[in-house]
Amino acid sequence: MSWSRRSFLRSAALNSAAMCAPRLARAKLSASGPRTLLEEFSYADVSLNPGVMSSLAQAQFEQTQAVMLGMNEDSLLKPWRLRAGLPAPGPEMGGWYDEVPGPLRRDGHGFAPGHAFGQWISALSRGYAVTGDGRIRAKVRRILALYGPAISGRFYEKFRFPAYDYDKMVIGLIDAHRYAHVEDAFALLDRTTDAAGPHLPPHALDRNAQQIAWRATVGDPTTPDYGWDESYTMAENLWIAAEMGAGERYRRMAPRYLLNENWLDALAENRNVLDGRHAYSFCNSMSSAMRTYLATGEEKYLRAGRNGFDMIDQTQSFATGGWGPNESFSAPGSGKLFASLSGTHASFETPCGSYAHFKLTRYLLRVTGDGRYGDSMERVFYNTVLGAKRLEPDGHAFYYSDYNNAGRRVYHPDAWPCCAGTLPQVAADYHVAAYFRSADGIAVNLYLPSTLKCVTPEGAQLTLSQSGAYPLEGRVRFELGLNRPSTFALKLRIPAWAAGDGVAIRVNGAAVEVRGERGFATLKRRWGNGDRVDLSLPMPVRLEAIDPQHPETVALLRGPLVLFAIADEPPRVTRDQLLAVRRVEGEVAWSAPATSGELRMAPFTHLGENRYTTYFDIS
Repeated sequence: MSWSRRSFLRSAALNSAAMCAPRLARAKLSASGPRTLLEEFSYADVSLNPGVMSSLAQAQFEQTQAVMLGMNEDSLLKPWRLRAGLPAPGPEMGGWYDEVPGPLRRDGHGFAPGHAFGQWISALSRGYAVTGDGRIRAKVRRILALYGPAISGRFYEKFRFPAYDYDKMVIGLIDAHRYAHVEDAFALLDRTTDAAGPHLPPHALDRNAQQIAWRATVGDPTTPDYGWDESYTMAENLWIAAEMGAGERYRRMAPRYLLNENWLDALAENRNVLDGRHAYSFCNSMSSAMRTYLATGEEKYLRAGRNGFDMIDQTQSFATGGWGPNESFSAPGSGKLFASLSGTHASFETPCGSYAHFKLTRYLLRVTGDGRYGDSMERVFYNTVLGAKRLEPDGHAFYYSDYNNAGRRVYHPDAWPCCAGTLPQVAADYHVAAYFRSADGIAVNLYLPSTLKCVTPEGAQLTLSQSGAYPLEGRVRFELGLNRPSTFALKLRIPAWAAGDGVAIRVNGAAVEVRGERGFATLKRRWGNGDRVDLSLPMPVRLEAIDPQHPETVALLRGPLVLFAIADEPPRVTRDQLLAVRRVEGEVAWSAPATSGELRMAPFTHLGENRYTTYFDIS
């Protein structure tokens, strides 16, 4: 196997960590927070290999990185400089990003000045961690050098979203420190906190409370969006800042921004209070609960995160895994998911929602070791964000997945909306979602052609290469490269929809018994160089109803993929016709008989510019 100097040095460090992993785990358990069952690998440990879906993921990652590398640095700093009263050369970015004095314009220009700046710093820093590309690190260092003189409390005065922008700057500066190795990132974070602090609420505010607070301090807002700030999401990144060594002030700040009274306390008690909440940001706040659990060990926050996820999964989600039509959660049993099929094209805030969903499921998977969270992540990955239209250099960005009866994949009308910030982050995060480290080995979470390079618990250098055409087919192969034999566990996630007699595993061609526990099949043995593991999963075709009240409005799934009908109008089709769907040879497409003729179907990633239908009336 071929190891670069960078990979070898990283592996040597991991080797030292692996040799003392049990001792470190016990120390963590007895100190502050609970021990997690699974841990993330680093961004650099995983590379994506050619494949139908993995190539889409790699292209999305590379393309978003290229857009950010090409951004004009004066344009990026323009809203910060203008609000600080500094000279602000360079063209405007356009769209939401710019500082535009006066009332909000109908085209959204100036809606959230500087909003994605911190997210782009974060995404570039993660991109550097993946690639080691010096151009990326240089870009981060340059724009932060320009940002330093523009830090000012004036930026946050009479501002729609002080907590929103500050939260993004926290994660951007954290990631610049830990991934791009910017030496003064924490000093910039302190200065940013000093500037923003007087303009943040003293504690987390729900949206109604935010509106009241604004009116009390400033007067009537010019538009209702002055009540849309998201202070209740901030705790997660503040905890991370504290844990990374940014300073004790962040450990003190984090608990203040937990929305306990009418949100997390209720979720911990398993009371569904999702109705009317802004879907993306309140899902994001559940990651604050999980991070609080990891920092403090308080079980309430684990219950809140776990119960909140179950409520989203079981009462708010489409078959794709997406949720929150019109960016809002609804009361269970209200029929709003069904009504949205004809009432809106804004079905799921895709890059933002996927970013939040990936974070929450990674936390829950790490803490519980339960593969069902990987099942959920997989569904969102293949059926939503991987099919997002590309981010364009002029700010055109994909925002909503459309599950309307006459759906299309289209750009948001405004340039640089919020999803232009999260798409580059989630595209980088594919590298930390596929594999996890356990105390005794490796857990495979996503079946995506890729290579993991790491060190086994016994200190051997391992290259684990994954190949196959999943999820178009149910066969996945793993090949192991080892510099010496090593005993460890290889844990393969068995999706709930695949569990049964059709699952088969072979090691070096010989069948092995499949024993599943918490959604994973564990193979523990002494592995050698050249060993091969073949996983075969059945790919059942099945129907899922939109909700219990409308059992004959169904989506068609094959394995983890939702199959969308390419049609200008909802097709007339029966249950049996849908279940008779067959793959079109040589294409990423399927065909099913229908009353009006043969029906062509495709996954979300391969719909192109066609109109499509997600749900079918089989009554």
